[in-house]
Amino acid sequence: MEHKTELDNQGYIQRSLLDKKEFTFKGFFLQWEWMLVIILIAVMIINATLSPYFLNYPSLRDGTMTFLDKAFIVFPMAMIMILRDIDISVGSTVALSSVVMATMYNSLGVPMELAVVICLVVGALCGLINGLLIIKFKELSAVIITLGTMILYRGIAYVILEDQASGNFPEWFGFFGWGYVYGTPFVLILFICVAIVFGVILHKSTFGREIFAIGKNPTASRFSGVKVDRIKVIVFVLAGLMAGVTALFLTSRMGSTRPNVANMYELDVIAMAALGGVSTAGGKGKIIGTVIAVFIIGYLQYGLGLINIPAQTLLIVVGALLIFAVALPKVRLPKIFRKK
Repeated sequence: MEHKTELDNQGYIQRSLLDKKEFTFKGFFLQWEWMLVIILIAVMIINATLSPYFLNYPSLRDGTMTFLDKAFIVFPMAMIMILRDIDISVGSTVALSSVVMATMYNSLGVPMELAVVICLVVGALCGLINGLLIIKFKELSAVIITLGTMILYRGIAYVILEDQASGNFPEWFGFFGWGYVYGTPFVLILFICVAIVFGVILHKSTFGREIFAIGKNPTASRFSGVKVDRIKVIVFVLAGLMAGVTALFLTSRMGSTRPNVANMYELDVIAMAALGGVSTAGGKGKIIGTVIAVFIIGYLQYGLGLINIPAQTLLIVVGALLIFAVALPKVRLPKIFRKK
């Protein structure tokens, strides 16, 4: 917030709060999102140098199918982090939603259309449980609570399916993971639509403004009449629902499911949100930054996978990139670049 000082008609000094800072080109181009654009361009150049098969439209188009399934969780995860919370159970929620859907169809004879709905309901229910536990046990951190539910949800998935795989889905179900709409992957189209919806909710609605207010000062928000507990529950339900959407696309892409699917998804999602500029201290973040970060990490993993880089090395690269992203804003800029 900034103050504006001026004289009224009687000559008295009037001071008012400005909702937005004055626009400056220097401030605009020093935003973190521009650094992300530079990083994305660097990733593209490196991948194109390492693999001649990377930099062409079919490769870039089809590559999105390999990483956009988990990207749906990034948006509610950004909201959760803005609220000063975290959810490390999303990977297990994906696994449980997928396993329940497959079991309903293959073992209980439920129509696949209904099984898809049940998958989304299970994801939302897992998110609801997380949210209710967090507002009920305020003395416990969200990390501890969602660590417990992460183990619980994954354990239930193992109880249901044990070490077995379940597949044999109808042919139309493969459209979620591999389908195209006018030459564009369906998952990419849906991802863009979901990004726009979450962007409007977070940056253009009262609900979004309340999320930022809670992240900056939860106590003041509560005394100001903001329904903090209800907002937290809604955001965690959204995280569970998006985990259910991820389960649909992941299961469709693989053609089957097991209890160990979506392993380490929570770390990828948190890394994408943090790289996108969402502050772990709360109260700061933009949807556009998370979108760019999704493509940075996604294309980095996809490009290095084209040259058969081991999965362990990919983890090292992503970890180093995340540390760089967290540390870079703390680097002291030369005087000419500092804001006055």
